[in-house]
Amino acid sequence: MAQVPGEVDNMEGPPAPNNNNPAARWESPDRGWEREQPAASTVAASLFECSRIKALADEREAVQKKTFTKWVNSHLARVGCHIGDLYADLRDGFVLTRLLEVLSGEQLPRPTRGRMRIHSLENVDKALQFLKEQRVHLENVGSHDIVDGNHRLTLGLVWTIILRFQIQVIKIETEDNRETRSAKDALLLWCQMKTAGYPEVNIQNFTTSWRDGLAFNALIHRHRPDLVDFSKLIKSNANYNLQRAFRTAEQHLGLARLLDPEDVNMEAPDEKSIITYVVSFYHYFSKMKALAVEGKRIGKVLDQVLEVGKIIERYEELAAELLAWIHRTVGLISNQKFANSLSGVQQQLQAFTAYCTLEKPVKFQEKGNLEVLLFSIQSKLRACNRRLFVPREGCGIWDIDKAWGQLEKAEHEREAALRAELIRQEKLELLAQRFDHKVAMRESWLNENQRLVSQDNFGYELPAVEAAMKKHEAIEADIAAYEERVQGVAELAQALATEGYYDACRVAAQRDSVLRQWALLTGLVGARRTRLEQNLALQKVFQEMVYMVDWMEEMQAQLLSRECGQHLVEAEDLLQKHGLLEGDIAAQSERVEALNAAALRFSQLQGYQPCDPQVICNRVNHVHGCLAELQEQAARRRAELEASRSLWALLQELEEAESWARDKERLLEAAGGGGAGAVGAAGVAGGAHDLSSTARLLAQHKILQGELGGRRALLQQALRRGEELAAAGGAVGPGAETVRLAGLAERAASARRRWQRLEEAAARRERRLQEARALHQFGADLDGLLDWLRDAYRLAAAGDFGHDEASSRRLARQHRALTGEVEAHRGPVGGLRRQLATLGGASGAGPLVVALQVRVVEAEQLFAEVTEVAALRRQWLRDALAVYRMFGEVHACELWIGEKEQWLLAMRVPDSLDDVEVVQHRFESLDQEMNSLMGRVLDVNHTVQELVEGGHPSSDEVRSCQDHLNSRWNRIVELVEQRKEEVSAVLLVENHVLEVAEVRAQVREKRRAVESAPRAGGALQWRLSGLEAALQALEPRQAALLEEAALLAVRFPGQAARLQQGAEELGAEWGALASAAQACGEAVAAAGRLQRFLHDLDAFLDWLVRAQESAGGGEGPLPGSLEEADTLLARHAALKEEVDQREEDYARIVAASEALLAGDGAELGPGLALDEWLPHLELGWHKLLGLWEVRREALVQAHVYQLFLRDLRQARAVLRNQEMALSGLELPGTVESVEEALKRHRNFLTTMELNQQKMQVAIQAAESLLRQGNAYGEQAQEAVALLLEKSQENQLRAQQWMQKLHDQLGLQHFLRDCHELDGWIHEKMLMARDGTREDGHKLHKRWLRHQAFMAELAQNKEWLEKIEREGQQLMQEKPELAASVRKKLGEIRQCWAELESTTQAKARQLFEASKADQLVQSFAELDKKLLHMESQLQDVDPGGDLATVNSQLKKLQSMESQVEEWYREVGELQAQTAALPLEPASKELVGERQNAVGERLVRLLEPLQERRRLLLASKELHQVAHDLDDEMAWVQERLPLAMQTERGNGLQAVQQYIKKNQGLRREIQAHGPRLEEVLERAGALASLRSPEAEAVRRGQEQLQSAWAGLREAAERRQQVLDAAFQVEQYYFDVAEVEAWLGEQELLMMSEDKGKDEQSTLQLLKKHLQLEQGVENYEESIAQLSRQCRALLEMGHPDSEQISRRQSQVDRLYVALKELGEERRVGLEQQYWLYQLSRQVDELEHWIAEKEVVAGSPELGQDFEHVTVLQEKFSEFASETGTAGRERLAAVNQMVDELIECGHTAAATMAEWKDGLNEAWAELLELMGTRAQLLAASRELHKFFSDARELQGQIEEKRRRLPRLTAPPEPRPNASSMQRTLRAFEHDLQLLVSQVRQLQEGAAQLRMVYAGEHAEAIASREQEVLQGWKELLAACEDARLHVSSTADALRFHSQARDLLSWMDGIASQIGAADKPRCPSSHLELPTLFWAATPSQTAAPFPKKT
Repeated sequence: MAQVPGEVDNMEGPPAPNNNNPAARWESPDRGWEREQPAASTVAASLFECSRIKALADEREAVQKKTFTKWVNSHLARVGCHIGDLYADLRDGFVLTRLLEVLSGEQLPRPTRGRMRIHSLENVDKALQFLKEQRVHLENVGSHDIVDGNHRLTLGLVWTIILRFQIQVIKIETEDNRETRSAKDALLLWCQMKTAGYPEVNIQNFTTSWRDGLAFNALIHRHRPDLVDFSKLIKSNANYNLQRAFRTAEQHLGLARLLDPEDVNMEAPDEKSIITYVVSFYHYFSKMKALAVEGKRIGKVLDQVLEVGKIIERYEELAAELLAWIHRTVGLISNQKFANSLSGVQQQLQAFTAYCTLEKPVKFQEKGNLEVLLFSIQSKLRACNRRLFVPREGCGIWDIDKAWGQLEKAEHEREAALRAELIRQEKLELLAQRFDHKVAMRESWLNENQRLVSQDNFGYELPAVEAAMKKHEAIEADIAAYEERVQGVAELAQALATEGYYDACRVAAQRDSVLRQWALLTGLVGARRTRLEQNLALQKVFQEMVYMVDWMEEMQAQLLSRECGQHLVEAEDLLQKHGLLEGDIAAQSERVEALNAAALRFSQLQGYQPCDPQVICNRVNHVHGCLAELQEQAARRRAELEASRSLWALLQELEEAESWARDKERLLEAAGGGGAGAVGAAGVAGGAHDLSSTARLLAQHKILQGELGGRRALLQQALRRGEELAAAGGAVGPGAETVRLAGLAERAASARRRWQRLEEAAARRERRLQEARALHQFGADLDGLLDWLRDAYRLAAAGDFGHDEASSRRLARQHRALTGEVEAHRGPVGGLRRQLATLGGASGAGPLVVALQVRVVEAEQLFAEVTEVAALRRQWLRDALAVYRMFGEVHACELWIGEKEQWLLAMRVPDSLDDVEVVQHRFESLDQEMNSLMGRVLDVNHTVQELVEGGHPSSDEVRSCQDHLNSRWNRIVELVEQRKEEVSAVLLVENHVLEVAEVRAQVREKRRAVESAPRAGGALQWRLSGLEAALQALEPRQAALLEEAALLAVRFPGQAARLQQGAEELGAEWGALASAAQACGEAVAAAGRLQRFLHDLDAFLDWLVRAQESAGGGEGPLPGSLEEADTLLARHAALKEEVDQREEDYARIVAASEALLAGDGAELGPGLALDEWLPHLELGWHKLLGLWEVRREALVQAHVYQLFLRDLRQARAVLRNQEMALSGLELPGTVESVEEALKRHRNFLTTMELNQQKMQVAIQAAESLLRQGNAYGEQAQEAVALLLEKSQENQLRAQQWMQKLHDQLGLQHFLRDCHELDGWIHEKMLMARDGTREDGHKLHKRWLRHQAFMAELAQNKEWLEKIEREGQQLMQEKPELAASVRKKLGEIRQCWAELESTTQAKARQLFEASKADQLVQSFAELDKKLLHMESQLQDVDPGGDLATVNSQLKKLQSMESQVEEWYREVGELQAQTAALPLEPASKELVGERQNAVGERLVRLLEPLQERRRLLLASKELHQVAHDLDDEMAWVQERLPLAMQTERGNGLQAVQQYIKKNQGLRREIQAHGPRLEEVLERAGALASLRSPEAEAVRRGQEQLQSAWAGLREAAERRQQVLDAAFQVEQYYFDVAEVEAWLGEQELLMMSEDKGKDEQSTLQLLKKHLQLEQGVENYEESIAQLSRQCRALLEMGHPDSEQISRRQSQVDRLYVALKELGEERRVGLEQQYWLYQLSRQVDELEHWIAEKEVVAGSPELGQDFEHVTVLQEKFSEFASETGTAGRERLAAVNQMVDELIECGHTAAATMAEWKDGLNEAWAELLELMGTRAQLLAASRELHKFFSDARELQGQIEEKRRRLPRLTAPPEPRPNASSMQRTLRAFEHDLQLLVSQVRQLQEGAAQLRMVYAGEHAEAIASREQEVLQGWKELLAACEDARLHVSSTADALRFHSQARDLLSWMDGIASQIGAADKPRCPSSHLELPTLFWAATPSQTAAPFPKKT
C-alpha cells in the first residue's frame, strides 16, 4: 500500500483489503471474522459465508472506485478531460499525468505517444517519478501494476494522491497548547468544531458518524444557513438527509457529488471515500471565509472612493469646458483672413487687443482653480495609499497647459499676422505711388521714339545703304536698352496684383497701355530694319553681277585654242584640263543662276520695293547672255578633244589585240605537237600521258579560254568604234602629219583574221584534251576496281575461320562488311562495257581502248569469282561460330559440374541442427544455380541438333561432346538429390525432437503451476482460465507432434526408438496435466456458480427495492415548478433505462434459480429457500413496471401544465409592465421632453407588438391542454381569457396617449418660440435699462453699442411677426388651445412695446451723461482696488504644500497683471483729464484723486516683489519633495517585477520573461536621467539647514538605495533568464537536430542503386548533396557541442541530462555519416560499373570501326593517289594509336583500380579487360600490315611518276630549244639569247641528278619486284635514258647557233640605236610649239619616233 510521509502516517488505518486475495480479506482484523467460527458441519454454509464476505469487500471496493472516479473527474474537468473506468483509463498514463499537473500546478514531462505497453509503462513511470520528487513514499507500487489494471494498487495510488494534495495541507492549532495535529486528526477536529451544538450530531470517526446524513447537513448549515433548514431533518430518514446534503452541495456550493446515499447509509461505510468527500467541504468553506474577510476590508475603502470620484468628475467637467473654450478660441484666432485695406486691418487689430485685455484673464483664473482641484484629488489619494489619479486622455493639467500654450501661440501668431498685414498694406500704398510716376515717364519716351523710326532716307548706292544700316542699329540698341525699364513697370503692376492690391484693376489698365505702346514701337523698328536689309541685299547682288561678267570674258579667251594633241597621252591631258575648265564654268553658272534669282525676287516684292523692277530685269538678262555664250564655246572644244582621244585609243587597242593573239597562237601550236590529229599511236594529245597530266592541261586550257572570252569582247568593241569612225569620215587634228582613216580599216581587218585563227586552234586543243581525260579516267577507275576485287577475293578465299568464338565472331563481322561492299560494286561492274563502248566510239579503236576492253573482261570474271567464294565463306564462318559457341558453353558447364561434384562427394551430413540448416541453405542456393545451368545445357543440346541436321563436318565430335555433358549433368542431378534427402532426413528428425522437448517443457510447467495453486477463491479460477487457454493452444500441437513422430519412425527406421521415446514422455506429461486441470475445474465450477448466483440475486433485490421507492406510483409528490418537473421527468426516464437494463439480469436470475432447483441441491445449503423467493421476486418486478407507468403519466401532465404556467407568467408580467408604463404617464412641458416621450412611446408600441407573440404562445398552450384532456385544461382556459382582455385594454390606452403627445408637441413648439422671444426681449430690456456709471470713460463706445442694439431690435421685428402668424394658425387648428395662445401673444406684444420705449429713453440719457463724473468714478474705483490689494499683500504665508504655493503664485501673477493694467488705465485717465475742458472745482477734485492713486501704485510694487521671492523658494522645496515621492512610488512599483524568480518551462516562456525583463531594463534606463535630475535637485536643497530640507535629505537617501536595488535586481534577473534561455535553446536545438538526423537517416537507408548509368549518377548526385548537407550540418553539431560545454562549465543543474543528450546527438551524427559513407561507396561502385561497361562497349565499337579502315585493300592507282592514301593512313594510324592507347590505358587503369578496391563485379571486369586488349592487339597488327603495303606501293608508283615527270621535262626542254635559237621579235637582243641559253643549260644540270636518281631507284626496284613490274620498270628506265641522250645532243647544236646569231644581233642593235638618235634630233629641230613645262622636251623625241610610219607594224609603245 502506498503511504505518504509525516503526519499522514497517523491516519493510515489497517491495510487495505486485497481484491485478488479473498483469504487476506477474511482475515481483516476490523471485521472480527475470526471470532465467528463457521459451523464445520456444512460445507455449503461455509461457502455462502465466504461469498457474503467477498460481496461486502467488493462493495467497499466499488464504493472507493466510484468515489475516486468522481473525485478524479472533478479535477480533470478543469482541463476538459473525463474518465469512465478508473482502472482502465489510468493504464496508459495520460490521464494520470494530467491529474498530477492539475493538482500540483506544475508541468510534467510530455507523455509518450503510442498505444503499446512500453509507451504506457514509460508514461506511468514519469508520473510515479514526479510523486517521488514530491517526497511521496510509494510502497510496492510499480508502473506495471497500474498498466496491468491492478485494482488494489490503483486505488492505493489514487488514495496516496488524495492524501498528498488534498488532506496533507490541513493543519489546525488548538487554543490551549498550540499543538499542531496530523492531517486526519485536524480534519476530524475541524468537523467536530463546526458541528458542535447541533443536536444528534456527534462526529467521532469518518465511518458510522456520517451514516444518518446530519453531519453533512450540519457542516452546510454552519456556513450557509440559508441553504439547509436543519430543524426539519430527522435522524431516522438517513437517505433523505444524505440526498438533501449531497444535492445542496452540488447545486449551490459547486462540489462534485462523490458519494450517493447508499454509499454512506450502510453498515460499514468506506472511511477513505468519506474523508475524500469531507475534504472538499473543508477546502470550499476555508476559501469562502477568506473571501468574506477580504470583502469587509474592501467595504471600508468604498466611501473614500466615492468621495474622490465626485471630485474627479467635477475636475473632468471643468477641464472639458476649459479645453472646449480654448479650442474654440484657437479656431477663431487662427483664422488668418484679414481685410484687404489699410483701414480694415487697423480695425481688426483693435478688436484683438480688446480680447486680450477683457476675455482671456477670466479663463486664466479658471485654469489656476483646476490645478488646485487636481492637487487636492492627488493628496486624498496619496493619503489613502491609493494609486494617484491620472486624468483621462485629453483632460490632464499637462493637456490644459499644452492647449493653453497653443492658445498663446495662436495669439502670438494672430498678433504677428495682424502686424505683418498692416505693414504689407502700407507697403502696397507706397508701391502704387511709384507705379503711377513711372508710367507717366515711359509713355512720353515711347511717343518720341515712334515719331523717329517712321522716316525712310536710305540712299541709292551700297556705301550709303550701309551707313543707314549702322545708324538704324544704333537706334535699335537704344530701344533694347530701354526694354528693362518697360518691364519694370510691368513687374510693379504684377507685384501689386500678386499682393492683392485693392485698386489692381486700374494698375492693370495702365500697364496694358504702356505695353501696347511698347509693342507698337518695336513693330515700327522691325519694319524699318526689314526695308533697310532689302536695300542692302539688292546692292550686294548688283555688285556680284559686275564681278561675274568680268570672269566670263576671261574664260572665253582660253576656249578659242585649236590644239588637239599628237598622241593619246597628250589628247587625254588636254581633255582633262578642259574638264577642269568646264567644272569652273558649271560652278559659276550655278552662282549666276542664284544671283539672277536673288535679283528677280526683289522685282517681285509686294508693297515696298527697293529699286525699279525694269532695271533689275535688264541686268539679269545681260548676265544670262554672257553665260550662254561661254557654255556653247566650251561644248565645241570638248567635242574636238574627245574625237582626237578616241582615234588614238582605238589604234592602240587594235595593236595590242593583234600582238596578244599572235603570242597565244604560237603557244597552242607548240602544245599540240605540230598539228591537229586524232588520238593515234601516242594515244593522247601532246603532254597528256596520264590522268593527272591531262587534268593539269585541261585546267590550263580553261584559263586560256577565259582570257579569250575577255579579249574577244574588248576586240569587238574596238572594231565597232573603228567602223563608226570610218563611217563618220574626215581627219582628226590639224597640222602637216595627219593619220588617215583608211589605215584604221586595214589594221582592223588584220586583227580580225588573227583572232579567228586563234579560236580555231583553241577549239581543237580542248577537244583532244577532253577525249584523253575520259579514257585515262576510265582506265584509272578500272585499275582501282581490279585491285579491290583481287583484295576481296584474297579475303573471301582465306582459310582462317578463327581459333575460338571471339575470333570467329570478328571474322564473321568482317566478312559481312566485305559482302556488303561486293554487293555495292555489282552495278558499277555491270556498266563497264557500256561506258567503254561510249568512250571508244568517240576516240577510235586505238591500242589504249583495246587494252581497256581486255581489262573489263578480267574485272567481270574476277567479280563473279569473288561473289561465289564470299557465299561459301559466309556459311563456313557461321558453322565455325556455332561450334565454338557450343564448345565454350560445354566447357563452362563442365567446370561448374566438376566443382559441385567435388563438393558433394566430399560433403558429410552434420549431426548438429545448426550445421544442418547451414547446409540446407547452401542447397537452396545450389538449386538456383542448377536451374540457371540447366537452361545453358538445353541451349547446348539445341545447338548440337542444328549442327547435326545441317551436316557440319565435325558432327561426330559435337555429338560426343553433347553426350559427355548430358551424362555429367545427370550424375550431378542424382548426386544433389541424394544429398538433399540425407540432409532433409536429419533436419526433420532434429526439428521434431526439439519441438517435442519444447512442448513437453511447456506442459510440465503448466502442470506444476496448477498443482501449486491454492484450492480456493479467485486465484484458482484465474489459474484455471489461463490453463484452459494454454491447453487449447497446446492440444493441436501435441496431436500433430505424435502423428509426425509416427510418420518419421516409418520413414527413418534408424531414428524410430528416439522418436518413440519422446512421444511417450510427451503423452505422459499431457495426461498428468489433463488430470490436474480436471480436478481444478470441478472445484472452481461449484464455487463459481453459487457465488455468481448469490451475488446477482443480492444485488438485484437491493436494486428492486430502491427502484420501487423511486417509482412511487401516483402517490409521489408532484412538481411545483418547471425546473422540478424537468428534474423529476429526467429521473423517471433514467429509472426506466435502468429497469430496461436490469431486465436481462432478472431473466438470468430466474434461469439460474431454476437450474439450481433442478439440480441435486448439494450446492445450495440449508439457508437458501429459492422456491419461496422466486414468486416474491416476480411479483416485485411486475409491480415496479406498473408503478413506473402511473408515475410517468402524472409527471408528463404536470410538466406540460408547468410549461403553460411559465408562458402565462411571462405574458402576465408583460401586461403588468405595459399597464404600469401607461398608468404613470404625464404630458411633458418642453419640446425636447415631448419628442423624447414620442420616441419612447413608439418603442413601447413596437415592444407591445413583439410581446403579442408570447401571448399567442400561452393561448396555443391552453388550447393544447384542453384538446389533450389535461387535468389542468379548464384552469388554463380561464387564465387565457383574462389575459386577452387585459391586452386589448392596454392597446387602446397606448393609442390614445400617442395622439395626446402629438398635440402637445405642436403646442410646445409654439410656446418655446414665444419663450425664446420673451427671453430675448427681457435680456435686451436689462441692457436698455442698465444705468450704471462705472464705465463713464467709455461713453462713446456705449453709444456705438446702443446704436447696434437698436439696429438689432429693428431686424428682430420679423421674429415677432412670425410668432404671431404661427399662433393664429395654431388657434385655428386647435380651438381648445386658443385662450393660452392668445394670452401669450398679448404678453409678447406688451413686452416688445416696452422694450422700444426703454431703448429710446436710454439713447437720450447717454448724451446727457457728465464726463467729469466718469473720471472721478474711475479714479475712485482704482483707489479701492489698490487698497484691497494692499490688504492682501500683508498676509505672507508661504503655503504648506505644493498646490497651495502654486495657487498663491498664480494669484500673485494675477495681482501683478492687474497692477500693470491699472498703471495703463491711470495713464489713459490722465490723458483724458488733460484733454477735457473741466471746471476748476471738478479739475481740483480729479487732481486729488489722481495723486492718491499714483502714490498707492508706487507703494505697491515693493511688497509684490518680496512676495514673489518667498513663494518661488517655497515652491522649489515642495516640488522636490513631491518628485521624490513620485520617483519612490515608481521604483517600488517595478521592484517586484525585477525580483520575481519564475523562469518559465519552455523556450517561448523564457523568451517572454526575457522580453519583459528587457522592457523593464529599458524603462529603468530611460527613467534614469529623470531620477538623477530629481536626486540632483534634492541634493542641492538638502545642503540647506531647515526641517523641510532634512525631510528632503531622508527622501533622497531612500530613493538612492531603492534605485540601486532595482537596478541590481533587474541585472540579476537578466543573468538568470539568460542562463535559462541558453538551456531551453539548447534543448530546442537538440530536438531539431535529432529530427533532422532521423529524416536524413531514412534517406540514407534507401536500397535503390539505379537501373542504368544516368539514374545511378542522379542518385549519386543526390547522395553527394545529402552528404554535403550532413557535412555542412557538422557546424550545427559543433555549435551544439559548444553550447553543451558552455552549460557544463557554468555548472548547470541539468548538466547530466545535457551531457546525455549531447552524447546521443553525437552518436546519431556519427552513425549517419557512416551510413552515408556506405551508401556512397555502393553507389560509386555501381556507377563505375555502368561507366566501365559503357566505355568498354564504346571502345569495342571504335576498334571494330578502325579495323574496317585498317583492313582496306586499296593501295592507290598512281603516285599522287598512293601518297594521299599513305598520308591519310599515317594520320589515321597516329590518331588511332594515340587515342586507342589512351582509351585502352584509361579502361585498363579503371579496371585495375576497381579490382584493387574490391569491387563486387571484379571477375566480369577482368573478362572485359582481356577481350579489349586482344582486340587492340589485332588492330595494331592489321595497321602495321597496311602501312607496309602502302609503303611498297608508294615506292613503285613514285618511280613511275618520277620517270613520267622526268621524261616530260626532257620533252619540254627539247621543245624549248627551237624558241631559244630563234631571234627575238620585234627587237632581237644577243645578250638576252645568251642569257636564256645559259639558264637552259643550268636547268639541264639539275636534270642530271634526277636521271641518276631514277637509275638507282630502278635498280633497287628490280631487286624487289619480278615479272611484269620488273619489265615495266626496265622499259620506263630505257625510255627516259633515250630521251635524255637526244636532249643533250640538241642542246649542243643550239649552243653553236646562238653564238652565231648573237654577233649579228649586236650589229643590228647598234645601227638601230644610231638611227633612232638621229630621228629624235630631227623632231626636236622641227617642233612648232613650245613645251609647257621644263621636263616636256625630254618626252618629245620618243613620242615623235613612235608616231613615224616605219614603226606602224610594231606594237604601240606604252607610257610608263
